[in-house]
Amino acid sequence: MSVRLDLRRRVEQLLFDRHDLPVRPANWLLDLLRYPYALLRDLLTGELNLRAMGLVYTTLLSLVPLIAFAFAVLKGLGVHRDLEPLIFELLRPVGERAGELTVQIMDFVERVRGGVLGSVGLAFLLYTVVATIQKLEAAFNFAWHVERPRSLMRRISEYLSLMVIGPIFLAIVFGLFGAVPLHPALRALGPYLFVTGVFTFLYVFVPNTRVRVVPALAGGLTAGILWAASGAVFARIVALSTQMVAIYAGFAIFLAALIWIYLSWVILLIGAQLSFYVQNPRYLRAGQAPVRLTSCLRERLALTVMLLVARRFVSGHAPWRLRALAEHLEIPGSALATVIGSLENAGLVTLTEDEDLLPARDLEGIGLQDILNAVRDERQYETWLLWRARTEPAADAVAETVDAAIRERIGGTTLRELAGEPAGR
Repeated sequence: MSVRLDLRRRVEQLLFDRHDLPVRPANWLLDLLRYPYALLRDLLTGELNLRAMGLVYTTLLSLVPLIAFAFAVLKGLGVHRDLEPLIFELLRPVGERAGELTVQIMDFVERVRGGVLGSVGLAFLLYTVVATIQKLEAAFNFAWHVERPRSLMRRISEYLSLMVIGPIFLAIVFGLFGAVPLHPALRALGPYLFVTGVFTFLYVFVPNTRVRVVPALAGGLTAGILWAASGAVFARIVALSTQMVAIYAGFAIFLAALIWIYLSWVILLIGAQLSFYVQNPRYLRAGQAPVRLTSCLRERLALTVMLLVARRFVSGHAPWRLRALAEHLEIPGSALATVIGSLENAGLVTLTEDEDLLPARDLEGIGLQDILNAVRDERQYETWLLWRARTEPAADAVAETVDAAIRERIGGTTLRELAGEPAGR
């Protein structure tokens, strides 16, 4: 264990603590190597594996209902059979029996469309589909250090929109591929380009934060290449693995499908993590380690958040949203959420269903001392052992002197007065 930690420390020193080398391409190479190192570290030591496994379980429950829902949407356009080649392409790495598995899935879908489910079955169908998207959002939010998921109303509206528009988009793309004459090489690359585009769209849409197009495209392109390469390798392994067929017999195809679904989710999450690092390269070294704010920074962030919220409120402009504010302050949403939570618990700020940040009471009634106390004195939310101890009287006197100086300096100042000052003061 110590040898591995020492090796990891040396690698991090080489990649992150180095001085500029005289050869510029060497600097570029080391900068580039930070990304695969960070992804490999997160994959081996982080939660990406666990979340991919959880998504496999959810996929087993929601795959047929999801296809059935898309089938129902596309039936009105008369292009519902276009789903079958898409499913076959996704299962192609399973091997020569991918066609058989595709036929079985489509047979299940036909039965789901048969009207025998009833209201309870339909409710379960919708629940499994929404649960899958919700779990995918949770995994992407984890990659992006986002603490708060979408509100309930946003989930309902955006998830249903995706479930309706997604199948129509698939039909349009497949229609264009079938109608437009393309070069054979481009047609062969079509499925992989399509997967890359879908990954990029998911990286932009699913996380509950603002993801720029270029980082999302970087993650989507990398995930698309990994998906294509791993699919080819996996198909080759399945074709050569006669022992697995001999041992598992008829279950071999389902076992191969499970493994491939797991690998696909791992690749998708790797791309999401990469898009986060491309947009936030300063977190390459820290990775998924919890972001801990110093007491000083928590106080400054609390004052800054309340000041920005108050200025928007006074000016009458649209209120700040949590994810926009996190991007403005250049910190992860998970770190800012802890400060916002303290301010909420103290009754100083309100977070609406649309994630708008508003003052919880009149600005004249919010003192700067109240803001500092919100992040400094949280005894009502912690056990007594965390805020009481047998301290020395001399140390208590020094602490009281500091607190008295703060009260004397800002004790009578309200947030309204601070918000009325020029921004650069």
